[in-house]
Amino acid sequence: MFRKILIANRGEIALRILRACRELGIRSVIAYSEADRNSLPVLLADEAVCIGPAASVRSYNSISAVISAASVTGCDALHPGYGFLAENASLAEICRDCGITFIGPRPEVMQEMSDKATARRIMQRHGLPIVPGTEAPVHDAQRAVEEAEKIGYPIVIKAIAGGGGRGMRVANDERELMRLLPLAQSEALTAFGDRGVYLERFLEKPRHIEVQVLGDEHGRVLSLGERDCSLQRRYQKLVEESPAPNITKKLRDNLAKSAVRGSKAIDYTGAGTVEFLVDSDGRHYFTEMNTRIQVEHPVTEMVTGVDLVQWQIRIAAGEKLDFNQKDVEYEGHAIEVRINAEDAMNNFAPSGGTIDKLVLPGGPGVRVDTHLYQGYRVPTNYDSLLGKLIVWGETRDAAIARMRRALAETIVDDLPTTVPFYQRLMLDQQFIDGKVTTHFIPEFMERIGQRFE
Repeated sequence: MFRKILIANRGEIALRILRACRELGIRSVIAYSEADRNSLPVLLADEAVCIGPAASVRSYNSISAVISAASVTGCDALHPGYGFLAENASLAEICRDCGITFIGPRPEVMQEMSDKATARRIMQRHGLPIVPGTEAPVHDAQRAVEEAEKIGYPIVIKAIAGGGGRGMRVANDERELMRLLPLAQSEALTAFGDRGVYLERFLEKPRHIEVQVLGDEHGRVLSLGERDCSLQRRYQKLVEESPAPNITKKLRDNLAKSAVRGSKAIDYTGAGTVEFLVDSDGRHYFTEMNTRIQVEHPVTEMVTGVDLVQWQIRIAAGEKLDFNQKDVEYEGHAIEVRINAEDAMNNFAPSGGTIDKLVLPGGPGVRVDTHLYQGYRVPTNYDSLLGKLIVWGETRDAAIARMRRALAETIVDDLPTTVPFYQRLMLDQQFIDGKVTTHFIPEFMERIGQRFE
């Protein structure tokens, strides 16, 4: 097992990893920016080292700063969390060259899966269904128009190197494609340093369902069930739940089999997520693989009892998964909401400021993953995620009722949060009925009379 791990991230995920290290008896070092000097992970850390100013390009996204921090503090492993450099194959490769274990898959696997067009080709070759689209990057407008005519409109333009909706645009006809292509390329370049994009047929109101996998270095790959992540705003997830509501056992089994088959094909190690779109006829299509821990991993932990972050660390240390697929049991239903520093009733405008009063919910079946504390000043330099509220119930209805109760107990003053938004959502009959698609949130906002862009 490792002696000391550098946690190259911030916020709630840094704290989550810190806790996993403590329970495994491993010392950890928090790498932080100047903006996070007074953050909870830094205050609770065994050690902490400043890696640069607030700007992430000079701190959390600086490979040299992160590697230097690991070397100076004598760390023999590095956990990247999610976001920032978590899926950066160059970081993983440099860690290997420096004798530092990167807690994640091999850099070659990360590189293959980070290129969305390459990932599509690999998965299609191994029998996974994919949405019709281009097999290679599209660089110019003429080629884009030719490919779109073959695929059929509407077309979605996607960044090859990205995710989270950045570098993504939907074109309904040739004129829109010509206008949106350079915008998508520019956004992809800014966000990921790569202007490459590819085209896919746009599915009308699909569901976004992902499958959690764990793979060890001894050839074992397991599915830990699916999560429904359809409730999104601008391709950013807001609510996740497991198991996915209103799907057949056949679809559930097919999703799991596809995820395991694809993961085995690339010899995947560690925790990963295979993402699918599911159309109205119940057909599933591979879209991408995230080679890291997901924000929404707690819902899987709540229904399976498997600590995914600890297993990330144990697998990276060479341990073998000590359970089989038949040992994975699912109990009850879990729902997670992302609490952001945003005013949902003002088009989700982000905000920052000092938390003057903080009351977090508790009781049976309630989990809160957050780095907040009373008096903490929320910086505006990073993502607006303040924390995650996760609940478990014996049934989905019980989980929704528990979420309502937990949200009513949540007080975060003095800045706007998405808590009131979720309180209204948990009373919405269509959500209660599990009638969710990726278009649910815009339609919900329209139903409650709120502006939405």
